Amino acid sequence: MRVLHLDFGRQMRGGQFQVLHLIDELQARGIEQRFLSPFGEPFALSKLRAETDIVHAHDAKSHSYAALLAAAPLIVSRRVAFPVKTNMASRWKYRQPALYLAVSKYVAGKLMEAGVPSSKIEVVYDGVQSMPRSARTGPLIAPASGDPMKGSALIRQTGIEVEFTTNLPEALKTARGLLYITHEEGLGSAALLAMSAGVPVIASRVGGLPEIVEHERTGLLVDNTPAAIAAASVRLSEPAAAEWAEWGREAVHARFLTSHMAQATLSAYSAVRGMAI
Repeated sequence: MRVLHLDFGRQMRGGQFQVLHLIDELQARGIEQRFLSPFGEPFALSKLRAETDIVHAHDAKSHSYAALLAAAPLIVSRRVAFPVKTNMASRWKYRQPALYLAVSKYVAGKLMEAGVPSSKIEVVYDGVQSMPRSARTGPLIAPASGDPMKGSALIRQTGIEVEFTTNLPEALKTARGLLYITHEEGLGSAALLAMSAGVPVIASRVGGLPEIVEHERTGLLVDNTPAAIAAASVRLSEPAAAEWAEWGREAVHARFLTSHMAQATLSAYSAVRGMAI
């Protein structure tokens, strides 16, 4: 099987890391792959399409290029939570893929609201790597982001002591908790990474986050108010927080590792091609 991956994002964000994880996992399974990015030659897709069995677009821009140029069956990963555009050009574009891989049930719902048939949607959760268990002797942390939808300003309004980090794997080695506050979210791979490290998560009750953070079981879900966030952070000192951390780690290892994501993706490729892998 020959797979062409497309991602035209110009920054390394959560979705781009998921593409790299997927490529690594599929390579280990012997899948032949190619990758095109905006730093190469986007229209090289027209040169490669005859050599490709599956075209897998991982962002909106590459979806557009593939819808126009791909001859092989097109699969599109949808990781964002915002609604699908419904103008005429977008309706045409969204009719072209053979299958959508929605990062959560929430995102699948957004696709169906835009008119994509449920038969053309599979939920494939993002995956994270198995992390060393955190010592949990360090600070409460949060991902550093300038994106106004990511909730950093809201965290600052709480007045609680939080360390914002751009190196989440390193910070998780000692973090006592992760604040994942956001105004919209397809899933939340940073929350999964923290859970993999045995770090209790406090997450906004929005988007796909309730599908991975079970309140008072694998973490805490909160409303997006400074008072609710501050009150939840106090609860990290409760004895139950250690249980949330352990149950969260178990949940990730059972359902949300990169190996699970890759196997679900391979099953989707198989369904589209009508062949067994």
